[in-house]
Amino acid sequence: MGSRLSEICKELKVCDLEQFIPEVELNEPKQFLTDIMELALKERRNRRIARLIKRAGFPAAKTLEGYDFSPITFPEGFQRSDLLSLNFIDRKENVLMIGAVGTGKTHLSIALGVKACMTGYEVKFYRTADLVNELVEKQRLGTIDKFMKAIMKCNVLVIDEVGYVPISKQGSELLFSVISKCYENLSIIITSNLEFGSWNSIFGEARLTTALVDRLIHHCHILNFQGKSYRFQQAIKRKNAMKEGSE
Repeated sequence: MGSRLSEICKELKVCDLEQFIPEVELNEPKQFLTDIMELALKERRNRRIARLIKRAGFPAAKTLEGYDFSPITFPEGFQRSDLLSLNFIDRKENVLMIGAVGTGKTHLSIALGVKACMTGYEVKFYRTADLVNELVEKQRLGTIDKFMKAIMKCNVLVIDEVGYVPISKQGSELLFSVISKCYENLSIIITSNLEFGSWNSIFGEARLTTALVDRLIHHCHILNFQGKSYRFQQAIKRKNAMKEGSE
């Protein structure tokens, strides 16, 4: 049977404060109560962050710790500090990451998304193929309006791997609709291995591609990724380490 304190916490709709008592030293009543409530507030914030990260749908949790920014060329007027401040989210600006496969674009997009969640922003992460497939399916089921409304409630939409596979005409039109609705209403982070001039090969129709790019690059910061594949370099390092270990 729970204690009276636990019952009161439940009625007040706060977490069980009794769990924090062993962690707080009693010097005087006001200090003791303040410290207890501080721990409860921290616990509530941590639970909210965990929910935001789970709802975002990241394929794996990534952080910015140890991330190598040297291969990235930042545009004039927008540097690393501007990116990491996340101020572009409040301004509803887009970030487009372009570069060869394996250069760290997806890692950075996820890490920024996780940081946004930790700051309290609502984030949605999709690989392009998954987003297009879901849009097509929702349209077939007649629930696409509900799906669109859910996307519009977030602060940041991350669309990963644009250009890795061609998109059907229906998929292109639906993706265009999503980006159009998001335009100036929330921030979009996109990763792609293709320059804009090659996007026709993804979306097929020149008019649609031009309109899509036009919306993306307005209020957009374009980051160019140079160098060899990060995954390839890591694989070589592991191979060399294993070779040294066996000698």
